[in-house]
Amino acid sequence: MIKFRNTSIITQRIIRGPFQRFFSIPKNDDTKKSPTAIVLLNLGGPSKLDKVEDFLTRLFCDPDLIPIPFQKTFGPIIAKRRTPKIQDQYAKIGGGSPILSWTQKQGKAMEKLLDEINPETAPHKSYIAFRYTSPLTEDTIIQMKKDGVKRAIAFTQYPQYSCSTTGSSLNELWRKSELFDSEQSIQWSMIDRWPTHPGLIEVFANHIQTSLQTYPPEVRDKVILLFSAHSLPMVVVNRGDPYISEVSATVHAVMERLKFSNPYRLVWQSQVGPQPWQGPQTVDAILGFGKRGENNILLVPIAFTSDHIETLFELDLEYGHEAEKAGIKGLKRVESLNDDPVFIKAMSDIVKKHLDSGKVTSTQLLLRCPMCKNNSCQKAREFLLRQNI
Repeated sequence: MIKFRNTSIITQRIIRGPFQRFFSIPKNDDTKKSPTAIVLLNLGGPSKLDKVEDFLTRLFCDPDLIPIPFQKTFGPIIAKRRTPKIQDQYAKIGGGSPILSWTQKQGKAMEKLLDEINPETAPHKSYIAFRYTSPLTEDTIIQMKKDGVKRAIAFTQYPQYSCSTTGSSLNELWRKSELFDSEQSIQWSMIDRWPTHPGLIEVFANHIQTSLQTYPPEVRDKVILLFSAHSLPMVVVNRGDPYISEVSATVHAVMERLKFSNPYRLVWQSQVGPQPWQGPQTVDAILGFGKRGENNILLVPIAFTSDHIETLFELDLEYGHEAEKAGIKGLKRVESLNDDPVFIKAMSDIVKKHLDSGKVTSTQLLLRCPMCKNNSCQKAREFLLRQNI
């Protein structure tokens, strides 16, 4: 019997020679390269009807999104009252939000393309961190640690920055990292906005042109392009939030790409509650144009990167029904970006340029709103500045 107890590793390998197949030499797991994580941040949506109330409770308890007095008390009450209505809306679009499915498809296609165009940081692995539903930020951080992730990019899926959306997700990332990665094993950087990226503008313009082809030639250049974005409470706008100007920048860049072929307006949807919100509201604009005899209106969801309740129910069903009642026959909607290859290419290019830059985040993110009183915003930015990528 051959004994190896007092022999060196090299001697053991020499002695084993022909007997190699009878022995199990452990492989060095350290040779496996840690993946570069790209974490897609978004609001999310309930995938099933029984998840609606929990989703709404998280949403109405978030002061970054909807600031209301006595939020911890009234937020759950408002959510419970609105649950039956919102469940009915989700039931009409298939029983749940498709945003998780679309985000998964986008992430998988993006990571595959990134491995090709940026092999230096491969392998790339996409994750999802939703703000109000699973997978939540803490779920994603825990999974990333299990996967051995050391380097991560938080990639907002809101092209235009708002404290209510990207800002809220960043604040949550800081809070949950403190709890679930207190040793800071994951080094973060952030893509916080991309309102005029050429690929984003190209895919919007392509979709608009495709939709315009469905109108008769004699009216095609007279179709009103109604760019619709999620609205904000005026208290957020007046605080200095950059969202309104960044959405406007996207619209202008798209129209430049289209050579200002059609008349257009920027309008706002999804107002909640009695307090003042940015207007005009999309449905009011549709009906207002209808009263003036404008029959051909093309809706463009300019602040969304995939289909969800705001496109499938609000724009398509709710506003479509109102337009039909008003006798507006030519109302249509541009197809959402979803997994369009041009959009996937844009996402990949954004990540590559961010990786190449070596920056933790944009200069713009470090500038807080002039009237901001939220201490979490400052701590979240300090969290990013502490990163050593």
